[in-house]
Formats: sequence, structure tokens, C-alpha cells
Amino acid sequence: MIRRLIITILTITILLLIPLIAMQFTKDVNWSPFDFLIMGTLLLSTGLMFNLILKRVKKTNHRILFYSIIVSLFFIIWGELAVGIFNAPFAGN
Repeated sequence: MIRRLIITILTITILLLIPLIAMQFTKDVNWSPFDFLIMGTLLLSTGLMFNLILKRVKKTNHRILFYSIIVSLFFIIWGELAVGIFNAPFAGN
């Protein structure tokens, strides 16, 4: 369990390094510390849900279903935060 958590945190760190490095080379990527915090929270919650499903759900078909739902929710929330697809109150600009 601890090993999976460490791998999850390392993966999140690597993923968050991508925009951080991109910010050094281009003005098109402009993240604030709050953006990193929100994306880190979103990635961490997604990773923790994946680990929970891996631990608790035994049937492969059910795992695939739950993983699909989580990935879909991740992309919907990410899209909403980035560009405001559904014009929610927390939408980006």
C-alpha cells in the first residue's frame, strides 16, 4: 500500500514538472501556484481512487468500469477548470 502511494506521488510530481518546465521556455504556459495546487489535488484524488479500486474491486470488468468513470470525471473536471466547457461557477477562462 505504501509503495503504491509513493509511486502515485512520484507520478504526480513528474506530471506537474511538465508545465513547470514548459513555463521556462514559453509564455503560452502560465500557471500560478494555485493552478499547481488544484491540479496536484485533482491528480492525487484520481490516483488514490485508482489505488482504492485496485485494492477493493476484484472483478476485472468492474475495475475497467470504475477506472473509465474516474478517467471520464478527471477529464471533465480538467476541461471545465481549463476552459469552462459547461460554464460552471468554478470554470476557467
